[in-house]
Amino acid sequence: MPPDNESSRPEEDTFGVSIAVGLAGFACILLIVLFFLINKYGRRNKFGMKGPVAVISGEEDSASPLHHVNHGINTPCALDTGVDPVVIGMTRVPVMENPQYFRHGHTCNKPTTYVQHIKRRDIILKRELGEGAFGKVFLAECYNLSPTKDKMLVAVKTLKPSVCLFGSQTLKDPNLSARKDFQREAELLTNLQHEHIVKFYGVCVDGDPLIMVFEYMKHGDLNKFLRAHGPDAMILVDGQPLQTEGELGLSQMLHIATQISAGMVYLASQHFVHRDLATRNCLVGNGLLVKIGDFGMSRDIYSTDYYRVGGHTMLPIRWMPPESIMYRKFTTESDVWSFGVIMWEIFTYGKQPWFQLGNNEVIECITQGRVLDRPRVCPKEVYDLMLGCWQREPQQRLNIKDIQKVLYAMGKATPVYLDILG
Repeated sequence: MPPDNESSRPEEDTFGVSIAVGLAGFACILLIVLFFLINKYGRRNKFGMKGPVAVISGEEDSASPLHHVNHGINTPCALDTGVDPVVIGMTRVPVMENPQYFRHGHTCNKPTTYVQHIKRRDIILKRELGEGAFGKVFLAECYNLSPTKDKMLVAVKTLKPSVCLFGSQTLKDPNLSARKDFQREAELLTNLQHEHIVKFYGVCVDGDPLIMVFEYMKHGDLNKFLRAHGPDAMILVDGQPLQTEGELGLSQMLHIATQISAGMVYLASQHFVHRDLATRNCLVGNGLLVKIGDFGMSRDIYSTDYYRVGGHTMLPIRWMPPESIMYRKFTTESDVWSFGVIMWEIFTYGKQPWFQLGNNEVIECITQGRVLDRPRVCPKEVYDLMLGCWQREPQQRLNIKDIQKVLYAMGKATPVYLDILG
């Protein structure tokens, strides 16, 4: 009998091991199924968006103000997607850094257009217009730009010597990516040709500093222009009262909004996403001509319009939709959201959106679905357009081409008086 008992123990041990292995395998399969179901049918958060998503594809990354996309997919290579959680009340909303606001990025774009090179001797600096992290912007005279003009006024954007050099292997800062950024931006701007996009003439690279030459818009950025033609125009700004020629009327406001929307229609047709559309990044010329442009100064001049993330990234959260704030998703539809805020700026004579709130409160309001109130002088039809831009779901927002048609029709109903600028 003892031998029989001893011989049965290995069989019992083997049976026990088999059961344990089977249970472990079943548990693994169950966990895999649960993980799949959670990922596929995972609950939505209180903002109505799937969350949290930590990895965003390269389609949202760029180092330039205007960003090329191809059927919804951006051409630059993927960058890092670090998340910097922002404490909002009792929740932590993942705010993802936007590489657009870095001057040093990486793209896969190839040169597609010849960039015009301008001789340094043909550029005569007149006075400084502003300064950004990249360098300074000057009013200048430029010769030989046009066969019909001896000279013309231009805006010159300079790059600090420490930033990069272009077209040469001799660098004061050996950061070659910075030089590529300069070249890429020049190529990108050369491709943009539209009556409501600030014209880019070319670059000057023979010497230091590197220079980009743009069309000069006499009346400066639209935000300052709006404040100068609003009810608070006589309030001191930087120690001096703004010059004013009277308040803008409804017809002029519609004319301004229509021109910006026309520029946006063009950008969308070229598969470009701007990602920082605001009145501060639009410029005003003679005859109330308005164009989209960005000399890179707004993050210095209008620093309170930006929210600093991670110590260096600057995000214009007051102009951004929920998906851009939380998931760094930038598309034509996110530009439409920003255009709704631009219209709000126009009809408030340049007020800052959510001016009564701090940045964290603004993030909470936007992600929870609150929208800006209707401005006092804004017609209901225009505010309805704003609301159409601020739909939570991107695909439910109005199309920029349809917005332009409606604004154009509204503007045609009343004449536009352009003598406000002489």
